[in-house]
Amino acid sequence: MIAVRNLTMRLRGGGRAVTILDNLSLDIPAKQMVAIVGPSGSGKSTLLGLIAGLDKPTSGSIMLDGVDLTGLSERALARVRRQTIGYIFQSFHLIPTLTAAENVAVPLELNGDPTAEERAHELLAAVGLRDRCHHYPVQLSGGEQQRVAVARAFACRPPILLADEPTGNLDSATGRQVIDLLLGLNRDYGSTLLLVTHDRALAAHAERIVSLRDGHIESDRPSTRT
Repeated sequence: MIAVRNLTMRLRGGGRAVTILDNLSLDIPAKQMVAIVGPSGSGKSTLLGLIAGLDKPTSGSIMLDGVDLTGLSERALARVRRQTIGYIFQSFHLIPTLTAAENVAVPLELNGDPTAEERAHELLAAVGLRDRCHHYPVQLSGGEQQRVAVARAFACRPPILLADEPTGNLDSATGRQVIDLLLGLNRDYGSTLLLVTHDRALAAHAERIVSLRDGHIESDRPSTRT
């Protein structure tokens, strides 16, 4: 499903090139749940953003279901993101002028779904927010906003879900609710789930844990979950 080959990412900073990822290769099969862990600055979020097609690497390739992202135009990349990838941001990234239901409906409307409004309400009910559909982000708690973000990411039933620190801004109880949501999507719909996290409780639920350090894979091991 996801094949990363010899991926390198360098950025200019302070008059010199800084290497974020260095010749990294990684394979993630369909339906697997993988946690990417490592210290701050190890390249975790950069890797996730590159897999999502949000940026282009310095060199190397990223294949999603046989499609090489690095060779696509911006229009083609946008189409792949709409149809293949659901992305959950740590800071939610909800549109403040839209209600919860309208935020969830955005990707459905972009895909031309005539049932976008009805589907958005169904998705919010599924994440426990049936009574919050018409509330704006500022009227929602952090946990509620993240649940809206999860519903939006899954709106088009993408085969790949990417989550960047999905519990990073939440308290432990609310984080537990979001973890349960992500586990349910992976289990019930067979979505490939790749998440970046510092949350040991979340990482422990993954089938596999990939640890990064200084832009390299330090370890790649099955988890000890039961």
